[in-house]
Amino acid sequence: MNTIRSIFTGNARIDFPPIWKRTLPVSFAAMVISALLLLVVGLNLSIEFSGGGIFEVPVAESVSVDDARDALSDKTARVQKVRDQDGGNFIRVQTSTEATDNAALASEAVIGELAELGGVTLDDVTRNQVGPTWGDQITAKAVRALVAFFAVVALYLAWRLEWRMAIGALVAVVHDLLITAGIYSIVRFEVSPATVIALLTIMGYSLYDTVVVYDKVLERETEPGAWAQGYTPMLSRSVNQVLMRSINTTITTVLPVLSMLVIGAVLLGGATLRDFSLALFIGLLLGTYSSVFVAAPVLAWLKERQPDIAEERLKRERRVERKSARS
Repeated sequence: MNTIRSIFTGNARIDFPPIWKRTLPVSFAAMVISALLLLVVGLNLSIEFSGGGIFEVPVAESVSVDDARDALSDKTARVQKVRDQDGGNFIRVQTSTEATDNAALASEAVIGELAELGGVTLDDVTRNQVGPTWGDQITAKAVRALVAFFAVVALYLAWRLEWRMAIGALVAVVHDLLITAGIYSIVRFEVSPATVIALLTIMGYSLYDTVVVYDKVLERETEPGAWAQGYTPMLSRSVNQVLMRSINTTITTVLPVLSMLVIGAVLLGGATLRDFSLALFIGLLLGTYSSVFVAAPVLAWLKERQPDIAEERLKRERRVERKSARS
């Protein structure tokens, strides 16, 4: 309780180095597991990335998803029951690229089956198709955007701060992105263009928190006596000083996102809002965590191996050993 009170009053005295020794391996293990999930399980890509066809037909409320699956000859299609803002019920079917590429035959078959299911004419079944080439183009553009972001951020941080801090910040961003993607892979949330936009936004917030911590470190480096106990203790004190600021930033940012997720996605049924706000909500929480428990310890590990800091650490250790021997 006293620790919580000290954090909220801005007087935190948390000894972070022992905590970092436990949390950093856990964070890297989570990154490895997330990467394996992406390789083995993969992501549930939306039609914009994977290509395919989406068909919708109005149906009676009594028609279920199982009824739709039984009516379709394509058993690999994804079937959902959705409701619009006016209370109308629809069956939505998403077919793969392979199904739509067998050309109009597969497409017309799905339209006919859905029209029969809903008891409507063929014209009442809506159809949207995305070819594999378009899906590949969208995916390539998303990857290029991420790579360009990393390159620009790395160069700027190396110039504005230092290259070790740039590495720590990028490791934290990769941590946030990988684990967010891993969560999406496990729970099978659909990855849409809105999700990619949210991921880019996540990187911005994650870097903001990290730069706040690093800026405080640079400020303390010039203070007299700041290095008396070594670089890592000085870094720990810097994190304590900005901890409440990071928490306040996260709370004020997460609350609107949570409102967007609950009101926009759940109550209003906006699929785009859901995709965007869900990725943003997960990423913002991870970004706050990574700035303290990933970026800071990675920087400490790199700096402690800097020749002058390592030599100074050895001198302190020898002084402590000599003092212990005399006592």
